[in-house]
This record gives sequence, C-alpha cells and structure tokens, in this order.
Amino acid sequence: MSDFPSITLCMIVKNEARMIDRCLNSVHGIVNEIIIVDTGSTDSTFEIAENHGARVYPYKWNNNFSEARNYGLSYATGDWILWLDADEELDETEKISLPKILSNTKANILALPVLNYHGQAEPVDKNNLFLIYQPRLFRNYLSIKFINRIHETVLPPETLEHLTENIAVSIHHYGYLKQITEAKQKGSRNLQLLEQEVSEPSHSPWIEYHIASEHYRNNKYEKAFMYVNQAIVAFIQKGLMPPSLLYKLKYAILIETNSLDGAWPSIDKAILLYPDYVDLHFYKGYILYEKKEYIGSLESFEKCLELGENNTKYLILKGVGTFKAWHYKGLCLERLGRTEEAQKAYEFEGNSLH
Repeated sequence: MSDFPSITLCMIVKNEARMIDRCLNSVHGIVNEIIIVDTGSTDSTFEIAENHGARVYPYKWNNNFSEARNYGLSYATGDWILWLDADEELDETEKISLPKILSNTKANILALPVLNYHGQAEPVDKNNLFLIYQPRLFRNYLSIKFINRIHETVLPPETLEHLTENIAVSIHHYGYLKQITEAKQKGSRNLQLLEQEVSEPSHSPWIEYHIASEHYRNNKYEKAFMYVNQAIVAFIQKGLMPPSLLYKLKYAILIETNSLDGAWPSIDKAILLYPDYVDLHFYKGYILYEKKEYIGSLESFEKCLELGENNTKYLILKGVGTFKAWHYKGLCLERLGRTEEAQKAYEFEGNSLH
C-alpha cells in the first residue's frame, strides 16, 4: 500500500467485544493505522483491538459523540480518515478498489453506501435493508471535524471547497437489528442525548427528526408524528425546504397507523418536492392500493420501476424500485382482471430478488 495514500481508521467504542473483531478484520490490508477511542469498556474490547494493531486511547464519556470522535482525530496520522462503528464492516470485495480511488480522486470527502439491515437478528436477510450514502472518508489535516452531540457527521471549514464524491465501496451496518438495539439499549440512550440537544435554543431541526425516528422504532407513533411535523415546520421557518427523510418518515407513520385519509392526497405535495424519490411513489402506490384505487396505484408502481433504487441522494428501502414494486404491480393487475400481465409481473418479481 506504500504507493497509495495512507488511511487511518478512527472509531469510538464501548463494550464491543462481540462485534469489533469482524469490523477490524474487514479493514485488514486497507488501512495503515487504527485509532480507537474507548469510552469505558469492561469486556475484552481493548485486548481485541490491540491484537489488530490498534492504538487504544481511554476517554471519559461526556454524552457527546462528536467530541469523542474528534479526540480520536487528534492522534490520526494518515492522509485519509475512515470512520466506522464496531457494528459495521467494509464490503469484502468492493474494498479492494479503495486505495486506487483515493489516488485518483480530487474530492475532499467521500460518501460511501451504507447498507442498514433491519429485522430481528443475524444472519441478515440481504433484501431487508435501507441504503443511504454517508460521508465516511475525508482528507486529514484539512480541519474537517465532527459536529452534533448524537447522529454526528463531518463538517469541513468554510474556507475549504466542499467537494464530495460518491464511491461504490459499501459499508454493512448491523446496528439496527432488534437483537443489537435491545442489548445496547440504544433507544433510551439516544433519546436521552437528543433531549439534551433539543433543549438548546440554537439546535438544528434535525434533532426533532431524530427524536421522531427513535419513537417510530419504539412503535410510539403518536409521538413520532408530532416530532416529525415539528421538524418540518422548523425547517420551513428557517427558510429551508424540509429534507426528504422527513416526508419519508411522516408517510411511513401514517401508513403504519392505517391513517390513509391523512396520507392521501397530501403525499402528492411531498412528491412535488421530491419527484425522483422512489420511496414516496411506493408509499403513494400502497395508499391507493389500500383505498382500492387500482389504476392510480398501478401507475405509481410503474413509476417506481422506472425510477429504480440507485439514486444516491435518498434513503431507499431495498425493493421499492424492484421486487416490491413488481409484486404490487402484479396485485393491481389481478384486481383489474389482467391476469396474464399479473403473472408476468410476479415472474419479474422473482427474477429481481437477489
């Protein structure tokens, strides 16, 4: 790797003995340095990390993920910083291209596709995931730092050209599996930190969104709906268009609670804002299907198939532009008495499953 830019992996951990070995194995031969900030492990995390050649720095946890990550950055000597969590791993085949990508890119920040698996436990269903691109690699020594107490992200200084490039090196994330979230009590920890953040007058409307997401994952739909609407209003009051994630969550809540009259026809307003967001078209198709408006529903699912699910701007549920859309297209065609076309749709559904 000496001919390529060097990479430092930076992580913050606590009691990750069950997960960290897989994570560190996934970067073997790719990173030149591993910096781990340990916020109080009492298991064998420290020893496992050192066995991988990591330099481990104890850190007193102060309820701020960004400050802990920035502490780790202060020890990094690589040309590039890669940041991962212990419940993640780099894709085994795609990671091989990473050194060459770093040699050729002019970007300062690289966004990688993060495959967020959901369900009960491992082994995961590779069709049961949400995909979103996140900034996970950035050049060192450019004063790029982490911001936000929780749900941290990187922020370059105002003087630096914010040039970001998407690259096809996937990160597999297992942290949303129910078994893991319950074991770590992630929900209660996240809500505690978010409530600290939301009490600050200058907080970002993203905080209300993240609170809504936590309540949604805990099936507290009334609270989730209240907070996502507060987030939408707060963005508008700041003169900003509410991000697509807010509308995705809002209509997911309405569908989950079978509030179809609340979802239709207002979802069309969200689609006007984000006409290329396949998940919103899928939600519209589902709403119309449940309302027995099969022609309109069919049109929505055909739009989903036209859009596909490779748009790097959005959080996308796998299948809404492929097998799930084909399935509902088949159901619509059946209801419309077009049985031969329905059968072909089901065949396409089967072929698109992988």
